[in-house]
Formats: sequence, C-alpha cells, structure tokens
Amino acid sequence: MSGTSEGPTPATELNRSVVTESKISASPGAEFTAPVEPEEPVGSASPRSPAPPSYRSVFTAAPLAMAVVDREGMITGANAALADLLGRDQDTLTGAVAADLVDLASDARTWHAYRELLRGRRARLRCTRRLKHPEGHALWVRVTVAPLPPDDGGVLVSVADISDHRALQARLRHLRMHDPVTRLPNRTLFFERLTSALEAESYAESGTGRIGVCYLDLDGFKAVNDTLGHRVGDQLLAAVADRLTRCAQDAGRARAGIPLVARLGGDEFALLVEDSTGTEQLADLAESLLDAVQEPFDVSGRRLKVSASIGVVERHAAGTTPTALMQAADTTLYWAKADGKARWTLFDPERNATRVTRQALASSLRPAIDRGEFALEYQPLVGMDDDRVHGVEALIRWHHPRFGTLTPNRFISLAEEDGSIVPLGRWVLRTACRQARDWQIQHPDEPPIFVSVNVAVRQVWDSDLVADVADTLKETGLPPHLLQLELTESAVMGSSGRPLQALKALSDMGVRIAIDDFGTGYSNLAYLSRLPVSVLKLDGSFVRGFQIEDRAAKASPADEVIVEAMVQLAHRLGLTVTAECVETSAQASRLRRIGCDTGQGWLYSRPVPADRISELLGTPGVQAGVGNP
Repeated sequence: MSGTSEGPTPATELNRSVVTESKISASPGAEFTAPVEPEEPVGSASPRSPAPPSYRSVFTAAPLAMAVVDREGMITGANAALADLLGRDQDTLTGAVAADLVDLASDARTWHAYRELLRGRRARLRCTRRLKHPEGHALWVRVTVAPLPPDDGGVLVSVADISDHRALQARLRHLRMHDPVTRLPNRTLFFERLTSALEAESYAESGTGRIGVCYLDLDGFKAVNDTLGHRVGDQLLAAVADRLTRCAQDAGRARAGIPLVARLGGDEFALLVEDSTGTEQLADLAESLLDAVQEPFDVSGRRLKVSASIGVVERHAAGTTPTALMQAADTTLYWAKADGKARWTLFDPERNATRVTRQALASSLRPAIDRGEFALEYQPLVGMDDDRVHGVEALIRWHHPRFGTLTPNRFISLAEEDGSIVPLGRWVLRTACRQARDWQIQHPDEPPIFVSVNVAVRQVWDSDLVADVADTLKETGLPPHLLQLELTESAVMGSSGRPLQALKALSDMGVRIAIDDFGTGYSNLAYLSRLPVSVLKLDGSFVRGFQIEDRAAKASPADEVIVEAMVQLAHRLGLTVTAECVETSAQASRLRRIGCDTGQGWLYSRPVPADRISELLGTPGVQAGVGNP
C-alpha cells in the first residue's frame, strides 16, 4: 500500500536469525552454533536468498588450526590446518587425546586449568608450547582453549604457529643480552644468571649450595686505547675474551659446569661459578686467568702486553644477594689493584669490616663534632730531674655511639682527608687551652703547666692557624708560653712559604713549637737552626730500643750513642728534648743520664681525664704508675 511502511516478513526475520546464529570467528575462542536451515518463504516472488555456509564448512576451510574436543578431552573433529601444522594425517586426529597432542599436561598449573575448563568451571585458557614436529624440528605454538555453547558441549582448541615470532624474539634477546665487541654475555645477562643462581630452588635440592665470582679488570688497557685507538682496543678486548672463555671451558672439563664469562663494561670481565666447591677452585681459576692474560697478544700486527687484577669471592649462596656478592667482588678487585696489580686477591671479611667501619666513620665525623661526641684526655710530660709534671699532651678521643671509644689513629687521617680536621682542631685547641687555664686557677701555688696540642699540616694550609691561636688565647686567658703546638717532623722539615710564616708568627707570639716523632723523617738537625722550633720529641722507637729482653745480656751502646748525640746537638741548638714511650724505670734512668729534659709514657701515666691530672699537680715526685688507672 502506497505511503505506508510494512514490517519485516516472517521469511526475512527467519533469514536474519539464521545468519546471526551461523556466524563464526576464526580467532581463538570462537563460539559455534548448530545451523538452522531456512524454509522457502511462501508466496514470495523474489528468488531465494543463498543460505549461509554451515559452521562445518567454515571450520574445515579456516586457515587457523582448530579441533573440537569433548568433555572427556577427546578430539571429535580437527581441520586440515591442524593436521598440516602438526605433520599428522587428519584422519588420525579424531579420537586422539587433545592434551597429549599439544602438550597441555607438561606442567601442573596448565593441566589443572585445562581440566577445569573441560568441566565448565573456567572461561578460557591460553598457553605457549614447544612441540616436536615429526620431521625433527621444534615448533612453537600458542594454544587457546575456549568453551563451545552448552548445546554443543566440549571446547574448541585453536593452535597458532608462533615459531617465527619466537625466533625473532630470541635474536633480539641475544642482541640485548650480549656485548657486540666480545660477543660475551653482558652485564644484564650476567646479573640475570647470578640472580637465578641465588634463588633457593636453584641450590636447595642439589649442588654444593655455594657460589663464586672472579671479577677481573685489565691493567694498562687505558694506555692501549689512548695511544693506539679504540679499534685496536676493541680487538684486544675480543682477544682477551677468547682467552677467558678457553680458561672457563678448561675449568668446566675438570668439574661439572662451565663458568659463565661476561663483559661487564669497559675492560671489566666477570666469571660466575655456580655450585663451586670452595676457595681452592676459585683460586685455581684465578691463577689460570692471570696466566692467560699475561701472555702477549698479537693485534693488528702489534705485539701487546697487558695484565689483570682479579677480585675473588666464594661463599654460601644462602643469605647472599647479587648486590652484596658483587660489592664484595668489587672491593676485592680494588684490594688487588692497591696491592700492586697483576694478581688475584681473595675476599677478606675482616679487611672488609675495617673498610666499612672507615666509611661509616668518615660519613659521621662532621656531625659528631656538633653532637659533642669528642673528649680530651691528657698524658703528663714529666721532668727527668725532678719527676714533676711540667706539662701535658692533649689527646683526643671519639666516644662513638656504635664503635665505642676510638683513639686518634682510627679517625684523624679521615679528618685530614675530608677537611673536618680544621673544625675538629679548633675544638681541641679551645678545649685544651681552657682546661690548662682552669688548672692554673685551681693551683695558684704550683708552677703552671703547659698544654701540648697536635696540629695537622692541613690546619696550617686550610685555616688561619695564627688567628685561631690568638683568638683562643685571648678567649681563655691562657698565657702563650703555656701552649705548645706539636707538628710531625715530615710536616715541619722543608717548610716554606705559608707554613713557615705561620710557625714564625706563632713563635713570635710566645707559643712553643715542638717536632713530634723526631727521628722518623728527614732528621736534618742543621735545618732546625732556621726553624722557630723549641722542642724535639724523640720517637718512641729509640726509647724502646733501650729495653733489654735478656736480663743477663748487656745493652748495646748503639741506641744510647745515637740518642745521646741527638740530645747534645739539640741542646747546642737551644732546644729541649722530650722522650716518648718511657715505660720502665731503667729506660728513664738511661734517658736521664743521657740528658733528656722530659719524659712521657706509661711509666708515669696513661692518658687520663682532666681530674686525674689535678691529682698529680703538687705531687713532689711522679712515681711509676701513679697516674695510671
């Protein structure tokens, strides 16, 4: 009827439903519905529409390898694409066990998921499998399992060949994980293997449970690079890599497993030994590496020679991390270079503990000054003639919250390295001068004692020592002649420019200058006449030479002659002499006979707090051990 819109005819509606239910996707997990053949529309003058193809014809012609599997896991139908992919006769696929065909039972997790899917308790499964083709080559496939509609029952298994994709991935991974110059595994692959080797399941059930690393660095490689160019340098690295690889292969023949050889960057290489049998195995390997590298190399018509330094670490895998292991290897390599290069060094926990402690102290030195963790102790300087305390040497102590009380030899060198010796030296100077002034006030009837303070060379260069001393004396009220500054012989001898000007200015101020540990350095007594020095402190090695181990033996006159000569010459130059490390009365007697002016050592007192010094002041004679705790 003209001008009106009619709805769809029953035939058209039927055709639409058939087309909808007949759709099939070639992608994994497609659903299938049994076809419904349409009836011929009654009374229709138009030609009959072509019926959509049945899912069976689409299933058969699809390029994607597929199989229909019943709830029991048996294949009820497979297309030609699957037969071609697997290299099987299509007729033999029907009735086969699908899980066996595509290896779904090789791991428990996949097998459980597959069984759950057959029972209708899971929606989908996808996994990758490596299959063996009847012709002998490997085949990588991606298997997808998806349920069919309930009326059909079972599942659809689709199999896609991803061998080319996997091969490309493998090539890209190889390029990413290997060094282009030496073709060795690179740092990334090395740490991947190391991490895997340290996982508990890697060593819990078998093997020795130990692991070892040889961390190698070439000595002299930079000179080759700088003089001959990077091309020759790369060729040398490749030649070194070949020798290291041969050493690893030789080591692997003698024991189970070939060590992994990797280039970590630059001229650094590492060999990873899994399931090592102990330090002896790593030591043998390190020796062979050294011998191999030290043999000359013929590179681009040149005969090149280099050596190697190797850090060796061997330990239990349990409780070890990749970072900790490689830090230990790096530290040990540093030791090998510091010890002279061209050698291997085994990791030493005690030596490492010292290094770690040193780093911890260095990082906390400056804050410790502000936190008030430092204190002074004082050791008497006793007159040889009257056994009275003439002065004291101020000795710093660090009351560290973690490491306890530390003596100067543990931290002064660190303070000099990072410059914190300047503020620390100012604190020592102020504290010692203030204490000396307090003693003077507390004992007005006794002759005042001087305080001796050690000064580092860096304090002279990095600060205005003259101004610091002047300000301190003014602030504390201590007379200049009651302050003595001690510098080591190596620091004073040969002084010129600013250090010499500072020493002269301090001497003009009235401050006494002493040379500490005299006799261990230049020992140029003639030069002393040109320096503003007033005191020599003989090194303790001379005094210790006075000891007689065998009471029946006679003392050798050599030590006494040397000391006597130095004392006499010092006196002629107008200097006084202090003997350090006086421990016995016999030593004191001999030093007194030689003419030493003062003595310092445990015979009189160990370093003690300030209040113990107050007890010694006014004592008519300091006898052995009086000031000792």
